[in-house]
Amino acid sequence: MIKKRKKHIQQKTKKEKLKYVVDFKDVFLKDVPLVGGKNASLGEMINVLEPKGINVPGGFALTSHAYWYFLQENKIDVKLEKIFTNFKGQDIKSVQRVGKKARALFLHAKFPSDLEDEVFKAYYFLRKRYGLNTSVAVRTSGVAEDAPGASFAGQFETFLNVKNKKDLLMSIKLCMASTFNDRAITYRKEKKISQLDFALSVGVQKMVRSDIACSGVMFTIDTETGFKNVVSINSIWGIGEMIVKGWVTPDDFYVFKPTLKQGFKSIIVKNLGRKTHKLVYGERSGLKKVEVPKNKQTMFSLTDKEVLTLAKWGMMIEEHYKLPQDIEWAKDGKTGKLFIVQSRPETVHSVKKENSYSEYIIKTKKQPILTGIAVGDKIGYGKVNVINDVSKISKFSRGEVLVTKMTDPDWVTAFPLASAIITQEGGPTCHAAIVSRELGVPCIVGVKDVLKTLKSGKMVTADCTQGRMGRIFAGEVSYRVKKYDLTKKSKLKTKIMLNIAAPEIAFQTSFLPVDGVGLAREEFIIAEKIKVHPLALYHYEKLKKQSYRGRTKKAKKLKQIIKKIDKITIEHADKREYFVKELAEGIGQIAAAFYPKEVIVRFSDFKTNEYRNLVGGELFEKQEANPMIGFRGAYRYLDKGFQPAFKMECQAIQRVRNDFGLKNVSVMVPFCRTIKEGKDVLELMKKFGLNSYQTSVKAKKQKHGLNVYVMCEVPSNVILAEQFLEIFDGMSIGSNDLTQLVLGVDRDEPRVAPIFDERNEAVKEMIKKVIKLCRQKKKYSGICGQAPSDFPDFAQFLLEEKIGSISLSFDAVIKTIIDLSAKK
Repeated sequence: MIKKRKKHIQQKTKKEKLKYVVDFKDVFLKDVPLVGGKNASLGEMINVLEPKGINVPGGFALTSHAYWYFLQENKIDVKLEKIFTNFKGQDIKSVQRVGKKARALFLHAKFPSDLEDEVFKAYYFLRKRYGLNTSVAVRTSGVAEDAPGASFAGQFETFLNVKNKKDLLMSIKLCMASTFNDRAITYRKEKKISQLDFALSVGVQKMVRSDIACSGVMFTIDTETGFKNVVSINSIWGIGEMIVKGWVTPDDFYVFKPTLKQGFKSIIVKNLGRKTHKLVYGERSGLKKVEVPKNKQTMFSLTDKEVLTLAKWGMMIEEHYKLPQDIEWAKDGKTGKLFIVQSRPETVHSVKKENSYSEYIIKTKKQPILTGIAVGDKIGYGKVNVINDVSKISKFSRGEVLVTKMTDPDWVTAFPLASAIITQEGGPTCHAAIVSRELGVPCIVGVKDVLKTLKSGKMVTADCTQGRMGRIFAGEVSYRVKKYDLTKKSKLKTKIMLNIAAPEIAFQTSFLPVDGVGLAREEFIIAEKIKVHPLALYHYEKLKKQSYRGRTKKAKKLKQIIKKIDKITIEHADKREYFVKELAEGIGQIAAAFYPKEVIVRFSDFKTNEYRNLVGGELFEKQEANPMIGFRGAYRYLDKGFQPAFKMECQAIQRVRNDFGLKNVSVMVPFCRTIKEGKDVLELMKKFGLNSYQTSVKAKKQKHGLNVYVMCEVPSNVILAEQFLEIFDGMSIGSNDLTQLVLGVDRDEPRVAPIFDERNEAVKEMIKKVIKLCRQKKKYSGICGQAPSDFPDFAQFLLEEKIGSISLSFDAVIKTIIDLSAKK
């Protein structure tokens, strides 16, 4: 193929001289064969999207013709064919040997004088446009690069803050040489791309002064699950190379697209990263690594307004290209303006078919020894091999777990061999994450202290099945793989809905053929994300003052609690806002995943012993003899002491519906024993800004009024069902508690466990009555207990009684749909 290229160059005529250098303004997407995917995209955006308000820095490109011309003039093309004659792609030493020889050819070559003149001419006009002191970025753009299925993320060299002609030429030459970096050779081998018929374009782009501001990457899709309704943004201080290299853990934002289009401020996730260092301009050229001041480490590097602007730009770019995008952006610290510096197709989920997916299911009572950020949704097991320096990568063997501080593109040769990859630094869009995601290798990044904890030779299991939380277990943990056929749509009159607790798995489970969420539990969000008792956060300032009073045991205890709270809530001076933000984001992720289908959120239903386990819980929770039927549910919300906590829950729901625009959220009141409790809770909700759909005349006229349901889990709910349905919009049957209280069985007591059965006739009679009344009054009826997930005959009973919805655990959805459809 190289010979064909050579012949093509020799056939150029005086009438049509091949272009060696072109301005970005003269390039469009159709010019990928000329300037590669990256540069073609820059030209396309400058010409089509910049007039619509998206800022893109200008520059120019050395074309693929320039690359082949450079090879021909230095006879590199012929020499490369000889070098690759005995190439063995699976042998790391062979890759290293061939790569070293190939790169040497470029480094000892000379620029043809006419090509050099064209480069300097374009460089002159760029400096004339932006100023003589303009720094440029010199980056590669492969002709086979950035196509769906192959991102070549970080495979080639990039040179930043280049300031003079000499450095410019050397940077271009090094970019060309990087075509044959060990990592690029290995990557092409894995992607079945020809080693010798791989043209390269080099882009020269005006630098954005992000060294004195911030920068990062943005995906118009969730990178782990392929959920398409979010924009994912990562941000750090300084120049963005640190994200790709995995040197820091970035700030993490998710923006929900559908409601952003409607004008809502739909930032449904904001996670603060560990931004301890940043890259800034070197004194003469290049970059240097410096420490981020302590006060800035605990600040978000983007404002909400900037996050929303970037998300809107990402959506515009995606709409233009008709494909999910992988975008790099930067903020100029001098002008305060945001810029898009690169956009290319997302290369994992955009090429997948969405008619099925495999779920890795792990069940263990073991506690993880370490946690981090999960990449993908698989599980890997193997012997740890800690490698601190890439020069020792040849010591890595197939099936081992690669453990290191961070990876850069030089590590790629080991990726296909690894059963899992674990890094101490990095975020979901660092180099290790991007490449392992493409290759399907389980990866956990940002694992604090992993190098201190894991030693070579130790057997570990890397678990990426729990959403964003990656877990590392000592030894082997058994698991199974379950395949779902997403074409199995329900044709039942009864809605099939989902029970969900963890926001982290919401995007993943959104692909299941369900009609929404019948039960979204707040308890998991509070216990796992917030971790602090709501009243300890509400009364934080008061507790802090009390902790200063002397050296009593109480004061010492308070100091310990305050210290824990400060560590957990580090980015929030206002601790009440921390609770509202975290709860709203957790609910928001679930609501966004299933939008516009209904998502029913149950207000907190912790019992006193569970509340005591939260940080500061012992300050506000008394010991109870039988917390299962004690101070819980509606009665707790009405308690004067607890009302401030319930108010914060209501504020979180308000934020989800009014700020995020997720009007598909309904709420549910648990363990409501009396009609008076129900009425009083509705009044309290109204006082705190939440109006029931049927109690608000104004809401009735609105398209998205708030539905408020009551849990049917106490016998009084059944006996007085008509009266409960007069004040609530429907009932959701909590079969676990209802069975317990109907049969008088403590469901946590193993000695009477055989008696506990939701299929008992007494329980079924009560359920029949509730379903019938809800149908008569045209009110919602559903069930969110565990029984229909466990017992097919119970699910069939509910179907025959014409219940409105059956809410299931995610692993029972497909099976139940198939079973019920067959018996229909």
